[in-house]
Amino acid sequence: MRVFILLLCLVVACDRGTDTVDAPPVDTGRVAVPGGSLLYESSGQGQTVILLHGGNLDARMWDNEFAWLRTQHHVIRYDARGYGLSSAADTVFAAHDDLLALMRALDVPRATLIGLSMGGRIAMDFALANPEMVDRLILVAPGISGGTWAEDSDTLWLNEARRAAQQQDSIGVALSWLKSAYIRTALRDSTVAARVREIVVDNADFWMGLVRHQDLEREANPPAAGRLSQLNVPILLLVGTDDTPFIHDVAAAIERQAPRVQRIDLDGVGHMVNLEAPAEFRAAVTSFLSR
Repeated sequence: MRVFILLLCLVVACDRGTDTVDAPPVDTGRVAVPGGSLLYESSGQGQTVILLHGGNLDARMWDNEFAWLRTQHHVIRYDARGYGLSSAADTVFAAHDDLLALMRALDVPRATLIGLSMGGRIAMDFALANPEMVDRLILVAPGISGGTWAEDSDTLWLNEARRAAQQQDSIGVALSWLKSAYIRTALRDSTVAARVREIVVDNADFWMGLVRHQDLEREANPPAAGRLSQLNVPILLLVGTDDTPFIHDVAAAIERQAPRVQRIDLDGVGHMVNLEAPAEFRAAVTSFLSR
């Protein structure tokens, strides 16, 4: 089934249900990276904005944002290595180098990066390694490479995940993650919950890859944790008040050390900011991009 979907995406514009009347066409294709390839979607004209999804998810988490951003901007979203319809993460790689390969292949000299969680970590690593290629950063509940941070107290879901992993039950591992503090608050809305569950289950193979060969992604060297003061581009930092201690600790460091940060805290919102508060997210991003 995955092969059929991929072939269909390469024959027609497969934008995963975001078509609207008179919307710009969607270009779908693959970009080669060392040891694999990345599936991407590109649409619209103007300033380039690249959407970087969170861990254990894929580019579909940006369905709504891809739809409205492409009416005003040139928008690219892609499945990071190991997720969605991109290649499995079975060889050593660096996620920010994959982004560099994508931008070069698509002839994008400079872009604004919007990244949630893992995507925020990739965005910062890329901006530090390639500052001339980044206009601005929108960091949404961002992770980070390197450093020592506040520990998350909510780890009960890990016990269930370990039991499922021992039984080689990739779906069970994925479903256990839905009970973690990173995703649980996004399940308050039944419509959002159904979509999140679908995406998480579709990416269950990633978990079993970690069981088979551990994490093969190379951390940025040097990592971002000791270099936040070098992020000289304008930064919009979006954080939910109900997010985890780790995310709040990282956000505080970014706000304190990066020189050009606008921080917005969203009351009652957890980790999946764009899914939990889509209207507030859109308003903040639109305002930031219009300056």
